[in-house]
Amino acid sequence: MDAIKGNINSILNGAKQFIIPVYQRKYSWEQEQCQRLWDDIVEMQQQSRTGHFVGSIVNIAEQAMPTGIQKFMIIDGQQRMTTLTLLLIALRDFGFEHIEDKSINPKEINGMCIQNDYATGEGKYKMLLTQTDRPALIKLIERSPLDGINASRIIDNYKFFVGKIAEQKLSSQQIQEGVAKLQIVNITLDRAVDDAQLIFESLNSTGMDLYQSDLIRNYILMGLEPEMQHNIYENYWSLMEKLFNYEKQTPLMDKFFRDYLTFSNGKIPNFSKVYEEFKHYHRDKYKGNVVEFCKELYTYAKYYTNMYYAKSGDKQLDTIFNDIRQLQMEVAFPFLLKVYADYESNVITKEEFIEMLKCCESYVFRRAIAGIPTNSLNKTFTIMANKINPDKYLNSVKAYMIMLDSYKLFPDNEGFKSDFIIKDVYNMRIRNYIFSKLENINNKAPINIENYTIEHIMPQNKNPLPEWKQELGENWQEVQKTYLHSIGNLTLTAYNSEMSDYPFVKKLEIAGGFKESALRINSYVVKQTTWNESRITERANELCDIAKKIWKYPELTENELIELIPEDKATSEYKLEDYDYLVGDMLELFTIFNKRILNISSNVKREFKKLYIAYKADTNFADIVPQKARLRISINMKFNEVNDPKGLCKDVTDKGRWGNGDIEVHLENVRQLNDVMDIIIQSYNKQID
Repeated sequence: MDAIKGNINSILNGAKQFIIPVYQRKYSWEQEQCQRLWDDIVEMQQQSRTGHFVGSIVNIAEQAMPTGIQKFMIIDGQQRMTTLTLLLIALRDFGFEHIEDKSINPKEINGMCIQNDYATGEGKYKMLLTQTDRPALIKLIERSPLDGINASRIIDNYKFFVGKIAEQKLSSQQIQEGVAKLQIVNITLDRAVDDAQLIFESLNSTGMDLYQSDLIRNYILMGLEPEMQHNIYENYWSLMEKLFNYEKQTPLMDKFFRDYLTFSNGKIPNFSKVYEEFKHYHRDKYKGNVVEFCKELYTYAKYYTNMYYAKSGDKQLDTIFNDIRQLQMEVAFPFLLKVYADYESNVITKEEFIEMLKCCESYVFRRAIAGIPTNSLNKTFTIMANKINPDKYLNSVKAYMIMLDSYKLFPDNEGFKSDFIIKDVYNMRIRNYIFSKLENINNKAPINIENYTIEHIMPQNKNPLPEWKQELGENWQEVQKTYLHSIGNLTLTAYNSEMSDYPFVKKLEIAGGFKESALRINSYVVKQTTWNESRITERANELCDIAKKIWKYPELTENELIELIPEDKATSEYKLEDYDYLVGDMLELFTIFNKRILNISSNVKREFKKLYIAYKADTNFADIVPQKARLRISINMKFNEVNDPKGLCKDVTDKGRWGNGDIEVHLENVRQLNDVMDIIIQSYNKQID
């Protein structure tokens, strides 16, 4: 290993060529990194400093020839080398276009740092990038038209430097001097002695950190002979990279590799450990068979990008994939990779595949409506993949979903309805998705939701017109507060501004008003003559009936379910219906209270016991005993440990109550809920500390 301190001029000068091997990532520096480099040059020149260290370049020297170009394979530092080359090209072009500026010699820059004057073919370029970036850089070097070059950071960053030079914050001579002052350590490895892969892994970039997918690509390709490198890259890796859109290619490939490993290993690797997990997986399963491994990666990358970009080419599947994308339910992708592969292998039919996709969509959507935290979903879907019964594939997935409880719960129709009709839909990220699905159910000519806006039928104005106050009744403020953003009061229109805050009858009749609307979602609205709490709740119930058909709860007969219930689930004796007092108002109070407790954290679990309902993390922190007119709650703390400013807690030490702990609290109505939750959260926090 030889390490020599120099500058970009000394590194590039002479009959040399620096090649970026196929296993290296594409050029990825963005304007942020270019701006930082430019600022360093400007500051250095303005402060008359003698130099500025910008990092190292690590390369492997190819076998030297008696004559001709000496080639070096860059294994680290291509980003700064390429960026400095772009700056030099921009400076050279400025010189060619401003021949009156005698302080700069563009031909000298070109011959010293950009081209080997007497070489031919690709040998005349001092920098030779990967196949993806190569055409753009060559066109810049040759000063050729940029026709045929798609989105490229090479072009973007060249234009950035052209703009900075044109600003003349520094003269062209100062820029050239500044570039020459940038100090670089050029490290050349001996291929026979130095382990390039280990050295590459140990290097820390001073520019943009390597992504996990960059490390994986280098790991797979770096150790291969050049011919095999090109074969694998051209036939598999390059094709796989092209599946991912240019702008977000590398971050999304990182997610793909993580989801692929999750699917393959049945456990979720930490984002920062994907590369390490990948190496172990490759060594254990494929034992060096690179071709077969890359074939598999390419196949699963196609499944992944078909789902992510909704581009499978199958209209039915792409419609569902697009819905999945709008829901941002990538947490399900490890599970769906398995299901997709089984569909492609004819293990399941297309109809079964579609039904499973819709089950997953319904599961994620219903949980969003219920406000259940999403941080456990990746584990739920990972476990689900291991619960599939190959002989009863679809039904085993449905059974697993039906049996989910506690923080993993798949809200049933009753729970979904109670949440859906009062949910603040207007402020949900997925509101357009919701309205699009409601409007276009079974519609052979679906409308584009983006052509419409959300209309509040009862207006948002906190001081509405007198007609509205009269229509809503004397408690109009409470009605407005409760239902304003709920599904029953929201609709679609292309005439939002025309409707303004007008009374309901005017909204019906104005040009473009509800009476003229052909939208299905307005079919109930156009039949009304008044708009009040009763109309809002009635419409909400109608829309909920539609929603239950769109986002279905999985259905199995009792015999099908019993046959597929895991043994540990089948032995569970108790369920919600076994508590005699959980009916009517007490059931409604419990439902609200139950959700609040489960929302404390994804690690909160609920268990139905014979005489009480237990909530636990490591062990019980609160137990509920349903009673006729209240919920009696046991808090698993010592009485002297609780902070109880409102005196809600009762000391039941040694009183022999059902439940765990020395504290008892009563919940009789929703107004007490926040105060009681403060006590329960103390118990939970004490347990997890």
